[in-house]
Order: sequence, then structure tokens, then C-alpha cells
Amino acid sequence: MYDINKVREDFPILGREVYGKPLVYLDNAATTQKPLCVLDAMRDEYLNVNANVHRGVHYLSQQATDLHEAAREKVRQFVNARKIEEIVFTRGTTEAINLVASTFCESQMKEGDEVIVTEMEHHSNIVSWQLQAMKRGIIVKHIPITDDGLLCLDQLESLITPQTKIISVAHVSNVLGTVNPVEDIIKTAHAHGIPVLVDGAQSAPHFQVDVQAMDCDFFAFSGHKMYGPTGIGVLYGKEEWLEKLPPYQGGGEMIDKVTWEKTTFERLPFKFEAGTPDYVATHGLAKAIEYVDSIGFDAIQEHEQELTRYAMEQLQTIPDIHIYGPSSNLSPLTSHPSPLRDAVVSFNVGEIHHLDMGTLLDRLGIAVRTGHHCAQPLMDRLGISGTVRASFALYNTKEEIDTLVAGIRRVSKMF
Repeated sequence: MYDINKVREDFPILGREVYGKPLVYLDNAATTQKPLCVLDAMRDEYLNVNANVHRGVHYLSQQATDLHEAAREKVRQFVNARKIEEIVFTRGTTEAINLVASTFCESQMKEGDEVIVTEMEHHSNIVSWQLQAMKRGIIVKHIPITDDGLLCLDQLESLITPQTKIISVAHVSNVLGTVNPVEDIIKTAHAHGIPVLVDGAQSAPHFQVDVQAMDCDFFAFSGHKMYGPTGIGVLYGKEEWLEKLPPYQGGGEMIDKVTWEKTTFERLPFKFEAGTPDYVATHGLAKAIEYVDSIGFDAIQEHEQELTRYAMEQLQTIPDIHIYGPSSNLSPLTSHPSPLRDAVVSFNVGEIHHLDMGTLLDRLGIAVRTGHHCAQPLMDRLGISGTVRASFALYNTKEEIDTLVAGIRRVSKMF
């Protein structure tokens, strides 16, 4: 474990007040706060190294390019990709998924072919495929979930047909916190020759990701959910798959040679990085990764799992509360319990509308997220319009959870 008070000092925003109350920030699944080292690194680059990257012969451009490509190597190490060519910078998880959906469907799918997602997906992993369904006539199927928020994996084999060309699945649900058994899904898919895209937006900030051990074909995550800047994300893709896919956008950076007759494209990963990249944000992301590594994922996961367990335990003492998703944060199915729910607790209390609960908690200085959380098909499955969601990060404390519970009790009495 680590010194939580020392860690919190790295995030000055946690010391501010909201409506005269100390800020309790529990909206980390939406975005995390940024440590000073990230902010300082980005400010320093703008002040001292700002120049467009790649192809510049002057000193500042070469220095900025070095920082940008060092960030790519840092990301490669972070997810344990085999090659730096397998790391594509995007604006975030959403763009990474859309990149794969667009280019994969264009080159690998035809009318009537199928993609399988899950019933708990974020809209990014539903709508991107539905757009392709409208354009190309592909079919979007989904793996259903149980009442306690677990995938019905016994139905996966029956969903797979000769027309199934790709499976795209969330590593961790942004609503239920369910940690999906992606390794099992990937093994099943690969047995049928089907590639798998993993949405890692909610997993990369919380536990170690190893794309080689996982054996996924694509993996996407966002910088802003793991203490880095907004507007930067990553698509990992196996080299053999990225080579097969056509460019996603056209413009500068991604070309080899342009003539009126024909254009040839840059080598990987630049083929997918049209236009000027956010080279300052990539440097910020690298610093965020260094920060997380300095604490260590074992310690972070232990801390956040304890917070999740404590939150569920304390929330369950509130009358008429309904918590959605797995009833425990640890799976009893293995001799060494593994995370079943990770750093997210979504709930409703009685007939109190989630928006009312969130608004009144805000007046107490408690920041939570309310609504459908960009997962309306999941809300339909649960038979609700939305939830209140508390989500945790490496800087949250049990005392903050106590404040949340006390706040919920206070709001409940008002109704």
C-alpha cells in the first residue's frame, strides 16, 4: 500500500471546496484528475519545446518528435505490445473503436456479416458498429447478461456463425463495474478464427494490461481516464491486422507519396495518424503512465478493491438501496479470488430519481455521475432509466465513502 495523503498532495484540485464543502470526487469513470507532474510536463513542453513533430529539421521539431515517439514507446511498454508499430495514437477510446469499426468493415466484412458485442457496452462500442450496419448491411448481435450483471458466456458459441467476423467487448463495464473474462472470450473467438477488440477504457487505469498475454487483436483506452490529458487515446493492434486495414482518414502525416494518379501510404503506425497529432498530450500521457508505474498497479488495485468492497458494504446499510451488478467485488470461482467488480458502484435508492439524488449530493460537495452513462441498452435490460454512479481512483479514501453514505442518508430523509 502507499501513503494516500502524500498521493492526494499530487492532485491539488482534491483540496478545493464546492458549495463550502470539501470536494469528494467520485466521478473517476468519467474522467480522472491530473497530477502535477502531468500538468508541469505539458506546460514545460508548450513553453520550451513547442514545434510540429516529424519531418522538421530544426532543433525544436526534432526535440518534440523525440518526446512524442518516446511517449509511444512508453505506451508500448505499458500494454506490453510487441512492437512500437502496433501503437496508434487517437483522440480517445471512442475514436479508436470507430477506427477499427470503419476500416475493418470496409476491408473485411460484407452485407450480412456479423459483429458480436455485449449487452453492457458503452455506446461507443454499439453505435460505431450500428453506423456500419446502416452503411454496409452488417448485423450487430450481443451477448446477454444475467440479472446480477455477468455475461451469459454459455451463449457465445451459439451466437457465433460463419458470418461472424469480429467480436468487440468491454473489459470492464462502466456502469456495473463487471470485469469480463476477456481471455475466455478471446480463446473462444480465436478457435473460430475471429479477431477480438477489447474496450479498455475502464480497465487500463485500474489494473495491469498485457495485450500479449490477453492475446487480443485490438485494445483501446483513453488518457483522461488514467490521470492523463483529454483528447488523447491509444489503439493497440496486432501488426498483421493493422497491415490489413486501410487508412481511416486522409491528410498529412499518413502519406508516403501523393500524385494526381495515386497515393501511397506511410508505414505503421503513421498510416492511421492523419494530421498534426496532439504531441503535447502524448507527452502528458507518458507522464501519467510514469506516475501510475511509480505507485505500482498491485498497490493501486489492492487499494481500489478495498474501496470497492467497503463502499458496497456501507451502501448496503442504507434502507431501500438497490446496487446494480455483481453482488461481490471478488469472484468466488477461483482458488485465488480475482476481481469481479472494479472501482464502480451504481445504485438507486427507493423511488428517488437518480438526477435528484446526484443534484442534492452535489450540494454537499459530493461529485457522482447520474443518468444512463452512455449505456441505454443496458438500462433497458435493467428496467430503469438511469443510476447514480460512484467510481473510485487511486486517490480516493474510505472517509470519502463515509461522506457519500452520510450524504445519501441525508438526501433520503428529505424524500
